Amino acid sequence: MRGYVQVYTGDGKGKTTAALGLSIRAACAGLRVFIGQFLKGTPTSELKIGEFFPNIEIAQYGTPEFVVEKPSKKQIKRAKEGLEDARKKLVSGRYNVVVLDELCVAIHLGFFSREEIEELLNARPEHVELVITGRYAPEWLIEKADLVTEMKEVKHYYKKGVPARKGIEF
Repeated sequence: MRGYVQVYTGDGKGKTTAALGLSIRAACAGLRVFIGQFLKGTPTSELKIGEFFPNIEIAQYGTPEFVVEKPSKKQIKRAKEGLEDARKKLVSGRYNVVVLDELCVAIHLGFFSREEIEELLNARPEHVELVITGRYAPEWLIEKADLVTEMKEVKHYYKKGVPARKGIEF
């Protein structure tokens, strides 16, 4: 089966959720999935996915602190290590689907250069489906992708003061 590059971007809710849904569908079809989460380093419900789907592996490449304006050296180091780990997973031959969650935000914040990400895209074996999520997908990435979905916020209860809820947003 030929793999493609998918990008889920935009300011609306649901990018990670869509990627997780695709991952579960793939796992149920017997495919092996790797999910690497950039900028995330706190316990979220999806970290337990391997307990339910042994053919899905997940790793976080962030720190517990949010990136505020300028990333710390620790955050940059963790992201760079994560990109290298994700590249190894991508080319390993072990996975049919690789999800790089919040990679677009990491690119936007300057964690990675265009060249670094293009090298990653070029290293992707033809059979691997690569899913990239996050706001601020750069135009060059959109052009390189085979499928791009933009999530658009129309209305969100967060603006009425509803905090993120366990099992729904995290």
